[in-house]
Amino acid sequence: MRQKRFILQENEIPTHWYNIQADMPNKPLPPLNPATHKPLDADDLSHIFNKECSKQELDIEHAWIEIPEEVREKYTYYRSTPLVRAYAFEEALGTSAHIYFKNESTNPLGSHKINSAIPQCYYCKQEGDTNVTTETGAGQWGAALSYAAKLYGLEAAVYQVKISMQQKPYRSAIMRTFGATVEGSPSMSTRAGKDIITRDPNHPGSLGTAISEAIELATTTPNCKYTLGSVLNHVALHQTVIGLEAEKQMEMAGEYPDTVIACFGGGSNFGGIAFPFMRHNIKDGKRTEFIAAEPESCPKLTRGKFEYDFGDEAGYTPLLPMFTLGHDFKPANIHAGGLRYHGAGMIISQLIRDNYMHGVDIPQLESFEASMIFARAEGIIPAPESGHAIAAAIREAKKATEEGKEKVILFCLSGHGLIDMTAYESYINGDLQNYSITDSEIEKNLEDVPQFDINEIEK
Repeated sequence: MRQKRFILQENEIPTHWYNIQADMPNKPLPPLNPATHKPLDADDLSHIFNKECSKQELDIEHAWIEIPEEVREKYTYYRSTPLVRAYAFEEALGTSAHIYFKNESTNPLGSHKINSAIPQCYYCKQEGDTNVTTETGAGQWGAALSYAAKLYGLEAAVYQVKISMQQKPYRSAIMRTFGATVEGSPSMSTRAGKDIITRDPNHPGSLGTAISEAIELATTTPNCKYTLGSVLNHVALHQTVIGLEAEKQMEMAGEYPDTVIACFGGGSNFGGIAFPFMRHNIKDGKRTEFIAAEPESCPKLTRGKFEYDFGDEAGYTPLLPMFTLGHDFKPANIHAGGLRYHGAGMIISQLIRDNYMHGVDIPQLESFEASMIFARAEGIIPAPESGHAIAAAIREAKKATEEGKEKVILFCLSGHGLIDMTAYESYINGDLQNYSITDSEIEKNLEDVPQFDINEIEK
């Protein structure tokens, strides 16, 4: 019988996270203070984030950062996750490619997000914080953060993008099950939310609006820290447990990926699976291709501009060097709520500039068609976000077949879609549509982005 699943023992779970910043030939540009335009240090960031994550965010020296023993013990609740050879999916596609997926849908709450929620809450507890707050789109991060907060006796407040909250009501119910308070964003509970609603009473919400509200709450509440589910460097760091496991599991399978693919919103699951393999391109001359699959309606990687921009709509965050569509960009109401973000993480943005990876745009209907093919073959209903990675994998598999190659493709199944069935029902009924954005709309959204001479900063 051919082996389908490759699983590590608990004692083989990684002991350290991998910090790709230490190995990058060109380091990410520093985040800037929006008032002074000077680079921020860890002490500056610790006004918003916990101190340890603030240090990890800016660490460009240490390639390996130890996972605290208590965090690693919590990881054993659900790790390792399976690496799966997708034989039935390959047969459905009639491809010569060998396709593997790292199945993060087996995690508690159904996605990869818990990998960073646990350490962030652990560090907050260690440093004496009592409250945490965050934003969430589709709700995977909000659910994970709510659970992790409860593990450490912290009070959690979550701002969920309003349109996603309406599309996926059970995710907010999950958050409340773990004791979190949940507000649809933009809300009337913060100054930022009130200002956004005043400007646009029908604003559907975005990750940028929800971040603004969560940061405002964190900075006005004693012993409260903001936690983030994607975009920033320390989040991608925590997620490298995915790729480090996958490395060992690919060795068990006797193969090495020619292509690594993940969906892309801010970069957490992409960095999580890609960075451990990418270090071999950087250090050992490997030639693996890395593809980030983003929505056609939110194309920051392929059509955005590399600029310093805010990570939120109200301008509360530091200025981050990123490929961006503009911090006040209002994305279309696609069902992949976790991918509706205007910018890319700092590490990802620099890696794209240096040609270590590239993005592809996936129309909404193509992502659901891919998810249906995968579900009917492998028996797993993917999250709408993960459907973008599956669609990109299908494109690569078809290309391999046309070229007559047995290409090895690895993608991250970042989460399941069992709480997204209204989206699938809409697709099956023919009620979904594609969304795109014109060049002129992108240019207009970029008008309010702060202007810096990037070349001068790089000196």
